[in-house]
Amino acid sequence: MGVAEEFIQFKNAYNIDKELISSISYRYQRITGQLNKDFRSTDSKTANSLYVGSYGRDTSAKGISDLDMAYFLPAGLYWQYNAYTTNGQSALLQAVKKSIQSTYKTSESFGDGQVVVVNFTDGVTFEVLPVFNDASIWTYPNANNGGSWLTCNPRAEIEAIHTRNLACNRNLKHLCRMMRVWRDHNDVPISGALIDTLAFQFIEKWEHRDKSFLYHDYMARDFLGCLAAQDRDKTYWRMPGSGFYVWKKGNFQSKASVDYTIAIAACALLKEEEGVQRRAKWRSVFGSTFAN
Repeated sequence: MGVAEEFIQFKNAYNIDKELISSISYRYQRITGQLNKDFRSTDSKTANSLYVGSYGRDTSAKGISDLDMAYFLPAGLYWQYNAYTTNGQSALLQAVKKSIQSTYKTSESFGDGQVVVVNFTDGVTFEVLPVFNDASIWTYPNANNGGSWLTCNPRAEIEAIHTRNLACNRNLKHLCRMMRVWRDHNDVPISGALIDTLAFQFIEKWEHRDKSFLYHDYMARDFLGCLAAQDRDKTYWRMPGSGFYVWKKGNFQSKASVDYTIAIAACALLKEEEGVQRRAKWRSVFGSTFAN
């Protein structure tokens, strides 16, 4: 088995399986349907909601546990809850929570500052963000510190990732997914949003961005080098599309540096008879998800 075949097999292993995709869709539609019934008096299970976060950007990988979705509330409710003398944002989250609990009575559901969280017994957590849509900028409630309104622009982020992914032979999303496997295997303190942000920047000028799976070992190696070289004093980056802040969670550079060295060695083992050694090195980087 050569390098291309190994990384195709890796891709098949790190992509989210169809069963989980189906389960996510079922839950998403039930939550959407209940919210539409209570807030819009409609029966639609798909209207007025959108996947956001890594799942919305289509950069999540197998092992995903947090699923982010936005629900678009009627504009009039903003003025209703904004008129509260104390923390109308918390009251709004409680109203959304009450609605969701009509569908998932046995799930733990609670307002968590800005979202309503629904925990499922299989380890998947839905975080529902109620929003008011003003063109491309969304307004959402923040119940912390007495209540306030915040803004975000996930559609711009989704579009930016999608456009660049198409421009680089779909390698951007492959890179984002494989690096989530690296993060999870090594318990690296880096968010999915920061992985996507740095991968987006990296791949724009990467010389092999239009190549196929034969170059995915180089892509992993070079991006690990990119991560290792990031300024350790820097605390935030800007999200593609929206320009919103993406904050550093911890020191991801040290582990990236160690695995960059391993990746360099793996990329030098190109002969067929060196396959066992090569795959062992990549498994030390990515864990058992990588080919045996």
